[in-house]
Amino acid sequence: MRRRLVVANWKMHGSLDSAQALLDGLVSCIGDSAVEVAVCPPFVHVPLAVSVTTDSAIGVGGQTCSEYDSGAYTGEVAAAMLADIGCDRVILGHSERRQYFAETNDQVALKAQAVRRAGLVPVLCVGETLEQREQGRAEEVVAEQLQALLAEPLQASDVIAYEPVWAIGTGKTASPEQAQQMHAFIRQFLRQHSAAEAEAIRLLYGGSVKAANAAELFAQQDIDGALVGGASLDATEFAAIIAAAQ
Repeated sequence: MRRRLVVANWKMHGSLDSAQALLDGLVSCIGDSAVEVAVCPPFVHVPLAVSVTTDSAIGVGGQTCSEYDSGAYTGEVAAAMLADIGCDRVILGHSERRQYFAETNDQVALKAQAVRRAGLVPVLCVGETLEQREQGRAEEVVAEQLQALLAEPLQASDVIAYEPVWAIGTGKTASPEQAQQMHAFIRQFLRQHSAAEAEAIRLLYGGSVKAANAAELFAQQDIDGALVGGASLDATEFAAIIAAAQ
């Protein structure tokens, strides 16, 4: 039985004071949970998040990292550096990284390898744009993204997040049936390469997840949790999403 997982992606939001308040609220609201929970704040707030959540069941992760372990790469952050300050996972290949920072499938694969070398868990994002879906290429695009990740064998602890690009920050959400269809496709794709890992890897849905639609999404057979954006910036709303995953 795969344990449910809900990950908060704060993106580039939050002052020091608001991050403190949000973290305090999360620790208070969530308490002990059968669901695995993690927050991924901006880099500058990671130490605060680690400190506040130390005595809780909440994990902390980064929103991206470099594919390089060290070197003259101004502005970059290595996976080992994130491990050093208490992170246990890193989001990789988010659609916003692909869209605004030109990250490629191959680059995401290299980042995944760097994350594993640092002993962290990669949360690997895949998903299609609205144009690609309307062209009937959604599964083709996701398969290409997954194939690149197989440059190094996936591990059972890896996490894959399906995030239809057209449903991120738009208020639109894939229907539970649409989400399950793609999750089932991903699971079957993985089975072709390693049956054991395919059954163990957790598949998250990401794309305007909120308390109002979480339970219906989590009821789907192959949806093991969620990668939550905007709704994770409200402690009460995020706690309600976690409750729906119980």
